[in-house]
Amino acid sequence: MAHTNESVVSEFVLLGLSNSWELQLFLFAIFSIVYVTSVLGNAIIIVIISSDSHLNSPMYFLLSNLSFIDICQSNFATPKMLVDFFVEHKTISFEGCMTQIFLLHSFVGSEMMLLVAMAYDRFIAICKPLHYSTIMNRRLCIIFVSISWAVGILHSVSHLVFTVDLPFCGPNEVDSFFCDLPLVIELACMDTYEMDIMTLTNSGLISLSCFLALIISYTIILVTVQRRSSSGSSKALSTLTAHITVVILFFGPCIYFYIWPFSRRSVDKFLSVFYTVCTPLLNPIIYSLRNEDVKSAMQKLRNCHVNSWKI
Repeated sequence: MAHTNESVVSEFVLLGLSNSWELQLFLFAIFSIVYVTSVLGNAIIIVIISSDSHLNSPMYFLLSNLSFIDICQSNFATPKMLVDFFVEHKTISFEGCMTQIFLLHSFVGSEMMLLVAMAYDRFIAICKPLHYSTIMNRRLCIIFVSISWAVGILHSVSHLVFTVDLPFCGPNEVDSFFCDLPLVIELACMDTYEMDIMTLTNSGLISLSCFLALIISYTIILVTVQRRSSSGSSKALSTLTAHITVVILFFGPCIYFYIWPFSRRSVDKFLSVFYTVCTPLLNPIIYSLRNEDVKSAMQKLRNCHVNSWKI
């Protein structure tokens, strides 16, 4: 990625989360555990779903793709952040900064669309169970995943195509642990108000449209479930609770950022940590540990490994 000749900034300085050495060591320990748990947890979900024939359904196909996106999201900035805890002068190249912006918005945009696809899957399963196998076939699931990635990448490119050509002539300090798009735009040597509005509108539209689609879908599903009184409805309600919890935790920081889009305070930095470091952990914890089918498949996989070691 090349930037214009007007830009004299070849790298950005990341101010990180804290200047305290003791706090940085503490954060390194915590985030290392979260990072390893996120990557391993999501990888295990993918292995379990792909190896167990009982999990060969659209819901688990979408869930495994969600795990893949979460693995990608765990790796776009967290490893560098962990290394930077031990580096006094935290820098990132211009190209590396633009790459982080591109990857973050690609993964987040894709995950938003995939959450909508998962809500649609539950809508069909609960509201139109007799037509579920006909509607939610493998071809439609692949289309959903493809659209999710396409929307995420297009959403990211629409940001990057304007950001990469901004004139950066100093200062070059980003008050975060990664290249957060609004903070990078603020460093441009020009009036960025229109750019801020365009970025806010772009991200706000995709976030709001996905959030409204999810709210409408889950409201209809919950009304349908409440009208029934059976063990199947109880299981469906448990699954819905997990889905809704993830939606609230995932879109919560987004809502905050768009309510106060131009107020960058210390709380924003820690919400960014939650969004980039902790969000990928939601899938293994909320979706999978609450899911009896996944836990059963995990137990069978573990028993197979134990038996193979005995042999």
